[in-house]
Amino acid sequence: MKVIAFGTFDLLHPGHLNYLYQAKRLGNFLIVIIARDVNVKKNKKKLPIQNEIQRKINIEKLEIANKVVLGNINDKYNVIKKYKPDIIALGYDQKADIKKLKKFKAKIIRLKPYKSEIYKSSKLKVKYAIS
Repeated sequence: MKVIAFGTFDLLHPGHLNYLYQAKRLGNFLIVIIARDVNVKKNKKKLPIQNEIQRKINIEKLEIANKVVLGNINDKYNVIKKYKPDIIALGYDQKADIKKLKKFKAKIIRLKPYKSEIYKSSKLKVKYAIS
């Protein structure tokens, strides 16, 4: 079973690791899609602290995913069309257009949070703000 997981993965923390390990257990081939800087800025109204290349390298170094790729700048669904996953793994708090995702005939699984009161990127960025 091919699993696809998406994320920004800015400032990796145990919550990210938990998400990736949960996604990995859903199948035998995990593809992780790294959000592009321009899309992060559009969606979150600010750039990530680490650029997309560094975030991709950080995920690759974990050696959890079988494949790590940058998302498509113009069509975020293009990677789903390209890789045709059996399962789309969503984080507990990931915003997603479920109606659009269902069109790809993949099973959509919402993963469980891991200490979300502590390990949430937005909370950690405030705590460890880079000046």
